[in-house]
Amino acid sequence: MRIRLVGRTGLKVSEVCLGTMTFGGVPGKRGWPGCDEKESLEILSAYLDQGGNFIDTADGYADGRSEEILGRGLKGRRDDVVLGTKVFFAAGSGANRKGLSRKHIFESIEASLRRLQTDYIDLYQAHCFDSHTPLEETLSALDVLVKQGKVRYIGCSNFSGWQLSKAIGVSALHGYARFESLQPRYSMVGRTIEREILPACRAEGVGVIAYSPLAAGFLTGKYHSGEPAPASSRLAESEPANRFWVEQHLTERNFNILCAVKAASVRLEKTISQIALAWLLAMPGITSVIMGARHLAQLQENLGASGWDFPSEEWKKLDEVSALPIEYPQDIHAFADRLVHSDLTKP
Repeated sequence: MRIRLVGRTGLKVSEVCLGTMTFGGVPGKRGWPGCDEKESLEILSAYLDQGGNFIDTADGYADGRSEEILGRGLKGRRDDVVLGTKVFFAAGSGANRKGLSRKHIFESIEASLRRLQTDYIDLYQAHCFDSHTPLEETLSALDVLVKQGKVRYIGCSNFSGWQLSKAIGVSALHGYARFESLQPRYSMVGRTIEREILPACRAEGVGVIAYSPLAAGFLTGKYHSGEPAPASSRLAESEPANRFWVEQHLTERNFNILCAVKAASVRLEKTISQIALAWLLAMPGITSVIMGARHLAQLQENLGASGWDFPSEEWKKLDEVSALPIEYPQDIHAFADRLVHSDLTKP
């Protein structure tokens, strides 16, 4: 499996990251679909055996069971992996057991270390932006954890471009450890991070670790235009909580993209999922793509997206069919660049 650096750091990770949100979930349960401990450990072992070294979890996944399973599964192999977890969401009842306050961060890291049976976290990430806690408080607390050796690097997830840039500025001003990675939702049918977030990461040297690369399973090919989603699927309209995701994914534009992916899968003799994942891995600025699995066969298929070069012409076809419409202010930026710098010769 290919290895990449995380942003500007010297940290080396697999281009495929094992997502463990499914670990400890209830098999077959639509609200939190997952796999039991036995199958979770089989998935973990298979991933490591095929050269993967990057594992992602969070303290809120399956109410902490994901971390607990990883703690047991990584015994004897802990130092061979780059282990990332996250903090933000509620970890029990009480007003202070959520968010990015110093109190919650300090309590959460101890709980994660205990569940993971380790002395340190390689990548500790703010799971979401906390609009009620000053960035100085959050970043100073994370900096303390780095100085204590409990955390090697810090990152964030679900931050906007301005939130990331402001956080990096605060760290630079005070000499705190800074966010070295961002974990955004990103797929061929969900490319909105290309407007502000991805350019900010590239400009600041921040690694991008994409999650939901198959768009809640849409890019596996199991959904069909004009037909209801399978009753057992994550986009089943019978579930009221899924209405938002249905409106986001089951659109005419997305089905047109899926049609192009299916055609590419035939030409390249890869599965639909492998095409969607490999296309994202070939996107400039991407460090790693998080791939979760509910069973071993699903993992094996997804790992087939790694280790090969996406033909440039095929990649461009999918890039064009899935490209975002150009809107303000990107349209003005492009116009101004052409107007002012049209005499420059690119190297």
